[in-house]
Order: sequence, then structure tokens, then C-alpha cells
Amino acid sequence: MNKETSLWTGISVLIVAVLAIMAFIRGDLQIWLFCAAFGMWAIYAITKFLMPYLKAQKYRYEAKKLRKKSNKQAQKKIFDVPDVSDPISLVLLRHVNFRISAYLQSAYPEATWQWLEEFPEKIVAKGGTGRIQLYGVPDFNYADVSFDQNADISCSLLKIVPMVEARQVDENIKFPKQTPVDPQIWYEKQGRDILENLINDLHSRGYHSLTIRENGEIAIQQADSEITRPAFENVPEKVYWPRLVKVFEREGMTADITENGMILSW
Repeated sequence: MNKETSLWTGISVLIVAVLAIMAFIRGDLQIWLFCAAFGMWAIYAITKFLMPYLKAQKYRYEAKKLRKKSNKQAQKKIFDVPDVSDPISLVLLRHVNFRISAYLQSAYPEATWQWLEEFPEKIVAKGGTGRIQLYGVPDFNYADVSFDQNADISCSLLKIVPMVEARQVDENIKFPKQTPVDPQIWYEKQGRDILENLINDLHSRGYHSLTIRENGEIAIQQADSEITRPAFENVPEKVYWPRLVKVFEREGMTADITENGMILSW
């Protein structure tokens, strides 16, 4: 509104000047005065209107160019592939583990399993058949899982009964006394790496919890039985476990202290 008022004011001044020259001036001087009036008005119009307009257009162009650059950078960031800390073969194996779990749990919702092959990732990558042990699947305890080059999976359920089954557990094993360990320091230096690998592997095979024992072993519930394996060294003493629970909770896990150990869920 102010710009329009200023424009009409300038035009009004020009019209008044032209009328005054026409009324009071005659001869060749009139032409020169017309030229001078129009020239002065042109300078005024350029200074008052054209220059600010050109500056505004330049500002809009620079702003538009900056927005395009920002959008390109944002799109580039969106499509950047994040770095993967695990080897490609391990990541591929975990994807396949999820497929096997989904295949089994579609028929047996409580099914869990574990690989019996030493290098299952090689079978996954090159194709072939690998054996897994099943838990929570009635009438079957093993399965042969086959992979082909088209990434198709087939599974044959098996029931294997050994002629002689002997399992001895020495309940009198004594473990050395542990020195006090700060739970946060223990988790950062030892617990984090071991737990991340354990949880990723177990989760891909249908498990949702494990139990940490005072002696550093972990226990996993498989159907009606429980298996244990060594996992940690220098686990904080049980008196420090309430602090260890808080450490796990800060990492997004659920921890409960029981008589048999600490149950860790994810």
C-alpha cells in the first residue's frame, strides 16, 4: 500500500511539473524542461522502485537456490546407507534365522531352535542343507533346513532318539571368589558386546529371555528343559545386582532378580 502511494505521488508530481511547463514555458526551452523533468522523474523512479525491486528479486533467487541446496543435502542424507558394524555374513544369517523362526512358529508358536552346524552362514550363502535342533515342537527334536540359490527355504522335521543318553552334571563345582566389580564398568567393558551378540542371535531364533547366573553362565529355557553355557567372567556379586538391573533398564531391557539368577528379557 505504501509503495503504491509513493508511486502515485511520484506520478502526480511529474504530471504537475509537465502541466506547469506547458502553462508557463514556450519555445525550445519547453522541450529541454520536459526532458529534464522526465529525466529527474526516471532517476527518482529507478532509485525508489526499480533498485529495491531488483534487490528483492536477487534475495528471492538466492533464498530459492539455498533451499534447493538444502533439499539436495537432506535427500542425500536420507539415501545414505548406514554403516553396519557386523560382518555381512552375520547380518545375512540373522535375516535367515528370522525366516526359519517364522516358518516354524507358523505351525508351532512355542518353537525355538539352535544351529548344529559350525558355519551355518556358509550354507546360507552357497546353498545346501544344515541341521538345527528344535525345542517346543511336539514329536520332533531336529530338522534339516535346505537352502537353494533362489533363496528358497525348505524344512524337514526329524525325530532322533539316541541309544544311550548320558548327561552328568557336577553340582559340587566350586567357583573362585569374585572381587567386587562395578556394574556399569563391567557392562561397558565386557557385558555389552557379549549381550548384544547373544540377544541378536537368540531373538532371531524365537527366544525372548535368558537367565544370568552368579557364576557367569547363562541359562535358556527350551520347552520343558533348560540349557546352560558359559558366557561372562567376573559377574558383579549379587549384592550389586539391583544396580546392575538399573544399568540394563537404561539400555532398554527388562531385568528381574530371582533365586536362580537374573532374568533378562527383550
